[in-house]
Amino acid sequence: MDSRPDQIKRVADASLKRLRVEVIDLFYQHRPDPNVPMEDVAGAVKDLIQQGKVRYFGLSESNAEQIRAAHAVQPVTALQSEYSIWWRNIEENSVLSTCEELGIGLVPYSPLGRGYLTGKVDENTTFTSTDIRSRNPRFTPEAMKANRGVIDLLEKIGKQHGATPAQIALAWLLAQKPWIVPIPGSRKLERLDENNGAVDIKLTSSDLTEIKEAMSQIKIVGDRY
Repeated sequence: MDSRPDQIKRVADASLKRLRVEVIDLFYQHRPDPNVPMEDVAGAVKDLIQQGKVRYFGLSESNAEQIRAAHAVQPVTALQSEYSIWWRNIEENSVLSTCEELGIGLVPYSPLGRGYLTGKVDENTTFTSTDIRSRNPRFTPEAMKANRGVIDLLEKIGKQHGATPAQIALAWLLAQKPWIVPIPGSRKLERLDENNGAVDIKLTSSDLTEIKEAMSQIKIVGDRY
């Protein structure tokens, strides 16, 4: 993403026109630009906020240092990063703790592991060339078969709550912090209803401990990209 201040302002103006609104509620920088300091990005969004064109500032896939640099110029409201029961790096690289310290909401994308955590994808599933999963190391037949233990775990917990694997995966995220709001993708109405049902599932401390202990014994095969 070209994140030069002048380009950011042009994008904002174009978005306002395209959306036919007077103000953008949440304006994200989708991926850090290695060629533009975060302070410059935050400064440009701060100007937009002062002009009344944007209400809140968001980041995506930024590391802890970048989050702090941006937040010092213009408070960051939300961070969009990949986070799920089988991709938990933000717990280890200070991103999650930085969000908690600074009061930044986390918006996990791919909370269902690009569909794998629904339990409806296995080593026999094929993907078209236009599907990003066709080039994803975690979606080779070998990796999908090796990672089946994650689905077995979600199905086991799901049976105890009358829930699907997808609902347990989302409920797990919701149980981590009250300021976490996952954004699962849904192409069908029934999937949307299923995902929404995760809100009503309350995992117990025993459930969470069981999941934590079980996941510590599962070695996930395949990088996320």
